Amino acid sequence: MSLHYSCSRRRFLRTSVFGGLSVAGGLHLTRVARAQNSSASVADPFQFPFPAPAIVTAPPARVALTTGDSRTDNTFRALRLFEKEIAQAIGNKLVILKVNNVNIDKPLCATHADQLDGILEFLKSIRKTNVVIAESPGGGSTLEGFANYGYNKFVGKYGVKLVELDKTGFEALYCMNQSDLRPRRCRVSKMMVDPNNFIISAAKIKTHDMVVATFSLKNVVVGSAIKEPAPAQGVMGISDKPIIHGGGVLGINYNLAALASRLHPHLAVIDGFEGMEGDGPINGTPVDHRVCVVSTDWLAADTVSAELMGFGIGKIGYLTYCAPAGLGQADLSKIEILGPALKDHVKIYKAPPNMERLLSWQKPPKIA
Repeated sequence: MSLHYSCSRRRFLRTSVFGGLSVAGGLHLTRVARAQNSSASVADPFQFPFPAPAIVTAPPARVALTTGDSRTDNTFRALRLFEKEIAQAIGNKLVILKVNNVNIDKPLCATHADQLDGILEFLKSIRKTNVVIAESPGGGSTLEGFANYGYNKFVGKYGVKLVELDKTGFEALYCMNQSDLRPRRCRVSKMMVDPNNFIISAAKIKTHDMVVATFSLKNVVVGSAIKEPAPAQGVMGISDKPIIHGGGVLGINYNLAALASRLHPHLAVIDGFEGMEGDGPINGTPVDHRVCVVSTDWLAADTVSAELMGFGIGKIGYLTYCAPAGLGQADLSKIEILGPALKDHVKIYKAPPNMERLLSWQKPPKIA
């Protein structure tokens, strides 16, 4: 390995995460993970040959937790607990309702129309009607997926627009690939990084075959990466989503955290009415959970959702990496639950079948 490449690689890792902070903050992550009351034993994830930055302390957070027999009602009631805060934050901004359609014809893996109904009814109640439903699915037609999942009715009911993120222009960000740690150019939707837009992540509680579990952040980050139209029927177009996946478990966890400062929801609305366990995020099996999690602090919402699944963020690399960077609150002792006691609604989800490999981020190879 040349000295030039080694120095370039170190410089990239030092500067690419958290807008100046690096994942070297992982030197302190054992302490952070323990604060989550997680049963996982997390070793120092990174031991780079340069000093770790100081941990940034995030303010306390509030997370709404609702339960009940109606997905729409659960969603609406949780949002009402943040009514004034959300209305003020939106102001005159365009609201981007980012759904999670990783696949366009498997309902269990996708944002349910009843969840969107609850969100849109709430936005109507606070007089926020400048709203689009947006997505770039992993494969297939965005609009076909919207039709399959019953979103078209919202055009007439609430006056929303349906948007294909692949057609909104792009901005180039950079990711790492774990094979050589070189930066890769990744195109993401301009709409998703525009500071004049307010991003709502309409996510689901699901297991994931590369990062253990997926909630509000991953829905926004991976969904923002664009893909080109297929050049011919039966042929896949070029997609930048694999670039975010970083070549493996370490790469994807790093990249999700690295991009979180630019790509994150302003409001997390996480549907756990029917969660997914096992072989997620597409082929898992349903969990009758009947919960909804909402917060203006996306990391706090994702932390609570991980706890509801019985994992805790100590098993989820990208969330663990985000904690010391101050991207949100990840300490359960500093998260106020608005609603029933969290412990009374925890369900132990079946882990992905390759769980041992998914925890390999905890002990990555040292960088010489």
